Amino acid sequence: MTRTVLFAPSVLGADPLNVGAAVNSLGGNFDWLHVDVMDGRFVPNISFGAAMAGALRKRYPESFLDVHLMIDPVDALLPSFVAAGASQISIHAETEPQLLHSRLSRIRGAGIGAGVAIAPVTLVEQLRFVLPMVDTVVVMSVTPGFGGQSFIEETLEKTRDLVRLREVEGYNYRIQMDGGINLKNAERIAAAGCDVLVMGSAVFGDPNPAEYLAKVRSRVQKCLSSRC
Repeated sequence: MTRTVLFAPSVLGADPLNVGAAVNSLGGNFDWLHVDVMDGRFVPNISFGAAMAGALRKRYPESFLDVHLMIDPVDALLPSFVAAGASQISIHAETEPQLLHSRLSRIRGAGIGAGVAIAPVTLVEQLRFVLPMVDTVVVMSVTPGFGGQSFIEETLEKTRDLVRLREVEGYNYRIQMDGGINLKNAERIAAAGCDVLVMGSAVFGDPNPAEYLAKVRSRVQKCLSSRC
């Protein structure tokens, strides 16, 4: 049976003055909407807050809203993103690791998906104690904090490690890759075992975002069907 890969356009790659128009330009050809939240502390840049998540939820009530928190500390802002209507919230393993389990428990307790994200320098082994409880593992394939970066090839080995762990231990998490994904590398990334591909600049920087995303989806599914 052919594995299905989900596509999650990141609104970080959209024109900040026309986010709604950018999402509309996709023509509904997406599975999740990805919201990258940056605080200027955990990462150098500042992006969106809970208000953006809430606005997207109001405009696209049926969409799966995938919120990626690149912030530190996490606790004070978690409730606002839950209230904004996030479908899933992913937090970074690098922010106060001793609190990671309890924070993920809080997210799950709110009745939404819980994800854990790791930067390129963080090893999969550091996630072992939370893998049984997460819905998604986000493998960052660029340095967190900036859009439009080039894909770091070495991060694919983390994906393969997570696939092996999932199979051996019987875990149920999805593997999401975030950063530098485009038409040229999406097939290779999906073939390595990724279940969700986050794409920002590549999609929204194209003159026809809907057509671009449809082309990537088609190539990926053909690749998986032929066991590329």
